[in-house]
Amino acid sequence: MSDGTRVMWMRGGTSKGGYFLAADLPADAAARDALLLRIMGSPDPRQIDGMGGANPLTSKVAVVKPSTREGVDVDYLFLQVFVDKPIVADGQNCGNILTGVGPFAIERGLVAARDGRTEVSIYMENTGQIAVATIETPGGIVSYAGEARIDGVPGTSAPIPIVFRDTAGSSCGALLPTGNAVDTIGGVEATLIDNGMPCVILDAADFGITGAEAPAELDANETLKARLENLRLIAGPMMNLGDVSEKSVPKMTLVGPARSGGAISTRSFIPHRCHDAIGVLAAVTVATAALLPAGPARRYAELPEGDEKLISIEHPTGEFSVIAHLDERGELATAAVLRTARKLADGVVFG
Repeated sequence: MSDGTRVMWMRGGTSKGGYFLAADLPADAAARDALLLRIMGSPDPRQIDGMGGANPLTSKVAVVKPSTREGVDVDYLFLQVFVDKPIVADGQNCGNILTGVGPFAIERGLVAARDGRTEVSIYMENTGQIAVATIETPGGIVSYAGEARIDGVPGTSAPIPIVFRDTAGSSCGALLPTGNAVDTIGGVEATLIDNGMPCVILDAADFGITGAEAPAELDANETLKARLENLRLIAGPMMNLGDVSEKSVPKMTLVGPARSGGAISTRSFIPHRCHDAIGVLAAVTVATAALLPAGPARRYAELPEGDEKLISIEHPTGEFSVIAHLDERGELATAAVLRTARKLADGVVFG
């Protein structure tokens, strides 16, 4: 048996996974992916022989290293380890796992902590964009305790505000890769959009549902899932993503009217299973779609006035607040979110 691989297991936002220093993993991507599949126990629906939690949200990996880019502290590569397929995908970002990168970087000594709060600038390798996370570091030590609460996670933790910069077109080359706020695919109207996460925004009513159904009910609807996958395969090339049959993007997001005082309601598929909440950058992308002049999201969105808009994205287990700052043209300039993270374990894992 090998001596194992150093890792920190963390909850980041509403996801969970392994955080590795790049230097602790094989430099060869194929060897790295094979090791991560063994570590997670994939492919197996239960991931019984590994650390994965039998859910895409708990089968994730962050690979972190010091950055050589000016003004950037660390580089972060996100890897989605499929549960039931021997696939490790790097075609998307993950804003939830991103939440743990700042604390991890400080704990591993990649960033020097300040007394009080420490800003960590993070280059997201998957998409080429930068995020700045602010970590609570009283006495120069990372603190995970606090009163911040996010839906989808029990209890409270220290707040981790994250500001995203220049995320438009991160994977698709443009905010609207087709140039249109609305396209018709498979007979239904859709917004094909990428503001940090490639998403296909669809009106739930076009599929004979309300968009308020429980994830388990939607997961059991094989007709719905087959239709969504057909649309996803059509949308992939239109979004400059090519053949997406073995990719985890684009995400399919069904929208409808808000029911709990938010701006809009969502049910997000990631891509073949309904998310119990919504991803960070998916929420940012849905909020951006709500600001467009037309489309399924704009059709339902209830938006506040002003150049700074708090847009509450409702999801199956609560809501996700996105703070959108508009420029002088009324277009999105920056988006900020509030997340939390918690260190779960620190040691070695065996593949």
